[in-house]
Formats: sequence, structure tokens, C-alpha cells
Amino acid sequence: MAKAVQFTQVGGPEVLEVVEIAEPAPGPGEVAIAVEAAGVNPIDRKLRSGGRPLPGEGPWRAGSDGAGRVTAVGDGVDGFRVGDPVAFFGADGAYATHVAVDAAKVSVRPGGVTAAQGAALGIPAGTAYQAVQSLGVREDDTLLIHGGSGAVGQAAIQFAVLLGARVIATTSDARADRVRDLGAEPVRYGDGLTGRVLEVAPDGVTAILDCAGADGVLEASLELLDDKNRIATIVIGAKADEMGLRAFGGGSAVPLTPQQAAWRAEALPVSLALVAAGYFDVELGEQFSLEQAAEAQIANERGAHGKLTLVP
Repeated sequence: MAKAVQFTQVGGPEVLEVVEIAEPAPGPGEVAIAVEAAGVNPIDRKLRSGGRPLPGEGPWRAGSDGAGRVTAVGDGVDGFRVGDPVAFFGADGAYATHVAVDAAKVSVRPGGVTAAQGAALGIPAGTAYQAVQSLGVREDDTLLIHGGSGAVGQAAIQFAVLLGARVIATTSDARADRVRDLGAEPVRYGDGLTGRVLEVAPDGVTAILDCAGADGVLEASLELLDDKNRIATIVIGAKADEMGLRAFGGGSAVPLTPQQAAWRAEALPVSLALVAAGYFDVELGEQFSLEQAAEAQIANERGAHGKLTLVP
């Protein structure tokens, strides 16, 4: 038997429970995977708490990103062999020992990329890659990232730097060195942010990505940049909709375009290759067991440093 973390009602972390399930067999177009690590993302707890709509009726399985090894390949699937190390995103229940995933959402994990690193990439790297591409970031840009030390912020810094852009990222004093190490210029968030940004970039910024969702961050963004098409948030989409700014998820009523969805899928193999080549760094945090899924989500909500993972 396999194990998975599920919940039958929305609520606090205590609604999560580990249950035994039949080991999933891959259907047509799917790959079955023995999970070695599952990424813990903010959306996991938002779905569990009822902060975001859930599909159908429960029970619901938790988690979507992970990594492991292929155990079986479904009909119509090419490019995978049993035993292949892989990473995946968009799974129905990655908090598990075994999962079946749409093969289009699975990528072979190159040598040297650990399961924890692979599990850390799905949502953060996909969101960051798509956002940077959607904003059209180029080498002549100065990109301001609100929340540069989070998982999405760190990924966005690295993608933008690889494109040749200058990056300024808001962060706490305690996390400034991490942001700087990734190639961005750290600026302390909080009151007076606009002035501090202009101190380091007197000519202003040309694009802004909000990965923080803090109070006043969108208003400050409009003080720094007039072009609403180059200001986006991934966190407070409903507010961005009201202000006429761009939003990539985060509760926005505007869905991702097919191109944006394609960029999010493309990000996983791109990121895996960059990690393997030493051009992309994943900050890993604490590891938890499946039985500690509630503790992991609590730690995520409290802003634990580094990417948290579950190890079955």
C-alpha cells in the first residue's frame, strides 16, 4: 500500500491526515512515480484552509510538486523508463509515497540534481519564469522585485539576471546577503521604500514584480512606474484587477493565457538544466515526514527560510 496526505474538510493544519491508498497505476499519458521529496508551497495551505476554491468534493489530496523515480509508464508515453529520476509539477497529491502524473508535467532529473532540489522547482520556478517572460524583461531593464528572498522571488531574480537585467529586490536586513548573492541589489522593505529604491536607481525602474503582497506595495509600485502593463503581482490578484495592473494568479479573475501556461510548464526542464549546470541555485530548508505535513505548512506560513520539503 502507498500513503498520501489528504483532508476531508477545509480548516486548520489539523485537518491533514495520512491515509493508506492503493499504489496508483499510470493511466494513458501518465507516469507513475515513487516520491522521494514533495515541495511545500503556500497554495497548499491556501487550498487546505479554504482560501482558494477546491475542485469537486473531498477528500482532497495535498501537494502538487515533487520528485522521485519512475515506477511505471502509461500507454502512449515516450521518453521515460522505469527507474528514471524525475521531477514533476501539477500532480493531484504530491504529499505521498506514490503518485501518477500527466507525463507532460514530468521532466527527467539530470545527474547532480537532488530530489529535494527537483521538488522545490515546480510552482516557484514556473511562476517566476512565466512572470519574467510575460513582463518582457530584457538586458536594458531595471526590474524591481517585491519579496526577493522568497522562493518565487529568488527564482525571478535568477531568471532576470540570466537575461542580463539589473535587478533590485526588497527584503529584510537579515535576508539581504541571500538576495545579493543571487545577483540583485537588496533594498529594505517597509515605510519609505519608494525613496530607497530611487536612491539606488535614480533613473527609476522599468518593470516591477510583486511576490510579497504586503500592504501598500502596489501603490508604491505605481509611484515608481507609470506603465501598468509592466507592473504585476502573483499574490494579490483581486486588488491588481481593481487597480488595472497585471496579475498572474493570486486570486485574480483573469486566467493565465495559453502562452503563460506554456511558460510555466517550460520552466521545469529549463530550471533543472540550469541547476545541473550550476547557473541556478535552490535554497533548501527543513525537511519533514508525511506525518509532519501540518508542521511543514505551519512553518511555511510563518516564513521559514529555504524551500521546505516532505520526505516520505
